[in-house]
Formats: sequence, C-alpha cells, structure tokens
Amino acid sequence: MKANYSVFPEQVNPLEFRKATGLFTTGITVVTASDGEQARGMTANSFVSVSLDPPLVLVSIANTAKMHELVKRTGSYGVSVLSADQMSHSKLFAGGKGDVSSLQFDSLAGVPVLENCLSSFACDLHQEVEAGDHTLFIGHVRELAFREADPLVYFASGYKAIASASAAVGV
Repeated sequence: MKANYSVFPEQVNPLEFRKATGLFTTGITVVTASDGEQARGMTANSFVSVSLDPPLVLVSIANTAKMHELVKRTGSYGVSVLSADQMSHSKLFAGGKGDVSSLQFDSLAGVPVLENCLSSFACDLHQEVEAGDHTLFIGHVRELAFREADPLVYFASGYKAIASASAAVGV
C-alpha cells in the first residue's frame, strides 16, 4: 500500500484530511437542545469523554451549524449515543431536512435526548474552545442514562453495526 503524506500542514487537502480521519472508527451521536418550542438535533461523531471528576464530555460543532448558536444561547445540550438499530436517526439529523415529529424524546435534567439510545447525557455548558471552523463545547454532565445494545459506528465512508463489547467478550 502506498501512503500519501503531507510535510507541511498548509499542504493538507481538506478532502484527504476528511478521508484520513474517517479511518478512525467512531460512534455516532445526536446532539440535541431545545429552542423553547421543540427539540432540535444534529448528528455528530466528534464526541469524547474529557474528565471523570467532574464528569465532562466534549462535542465539536461547526461554527456555521444551527446547533452551534442554539447551544451557545441555551447553555445546555444533550448527547444521545446511537445503537445499531438507529441508523435512520443518524441520517435524519445529518441531513437537517427530515421530519423529527415522529421521534420520541426523553428529558434528562430538562434537556431533550433521543429515546432508547445506548447512552444519553444531559450537559450544562462548562467551557467553549474555538478551534478553526468548529467550536469545542465542553459540557458538565448533570444526568445520564444507559443500556446495553449493539452500537452504530462509522468507518471510512459508511455506517457499520458491530456486536457489543460485552457480547464479544462474554461479560
């Protein structure tokens, strides 16, 4: 296999960068917030645990996304980690044009999250870090919920469903 390498950061092609980072398998989440009238959401795979004490998580949101302004304005957001049977949820929130009225939302600490996800987190905005064309929103987790099921992941150029870790190791 011949690899392509860029020596200087300014030579990194954005499309190649996206393809290369897509080779890191990630879980799929939907970031949610309420505009006061209804729940809004967007698909994101840039989610990570930051700290155990205090419990902090991070989501990266494009500065041009509607969710960016909503999180800044409300000071809170939810994160729902999707299970293998929720691929349609991911696609719906990725396009921004789907009808979300048929979806069921739960509320954790007053923040909307999707029902029946692997895990859900209700967060108060703890810190914002501007990073290029995105903002890193670090949230203090106020409430969480979780269940065991197979996860939905993204690798290379598509969704994948994999057996849950506990099933794979016989826990």
